[in-house]
Amino acid sequence: MKLFITGISTDVGKTIASAIITEALEADYWKPIQAGDLENSDSHKVKSFLSNKNTVVHANSYALNTPASPHLAAEIDGIVINLKKIIEPKTENNLVIEGAGGVFVPLNSNDCVIDLIQPDYKVIVVSRHYLGSINHTLLTIEALQNRKITIAGIIFSGEENKATETIILNKTGIKCIGRIEQEPYFDQNVIKEYADLFLEKLLEL
Repeated sequence: MKLFITGISTDVGKTIASAIITEALEADYWKPIQAGDLENSDSHKVKSFLSNKNTVVHANSYALNTPASPHLAAEIDGIVINLKKIIEPKTENNLVIEGAGGVFVPLNSNDCVIDLIQPDYKVIVVSRHYLGSINHTLLTIEALQNRKITIAGIIFSGEENKATETIILNKTGIKCIGRIEQEPYFDQNVIKEYADLFLEKLLEL
């Protein structure tokens, strides 16, 4: 199983969700494109959150120096992101793939994050409540559906807002895998607790 984790925007909790899913399934983890924070990248963070011994954290295809949209970060580094050079790591394990920002974050003048999603991937959408998040969530889901991309489920992150979550689930019919509360901190123990909570629904995907 290959699960692609995307968000409705940036800073909505994709990396924490990716760590929880990776821990629950003892899957491999891969972030194709990292822009900025190379010393403390999302791959580093996920690795630090894991307590299982089976996960392999695979190297980024592109590690860009500037914390910006990948197309701009690449331009600053003097390169152009080429999708043909983004080669999925070979593994017999389940694979969790973390995107960058939302689905229409540009990678170059032609391609966006959504173009990284392969036909055999299932997408998990991470949504976080803020003013405008219903619109962003519904747009993300509709864009994926328009491309006939399989959506495995949705994870809500941050403070609960029942009105927002209910209307999103009712309008889309997408399965809720779980919610990640606004925790004071995340460490291996907290990640493991959520992994145990989410495992049953993840195994149903």
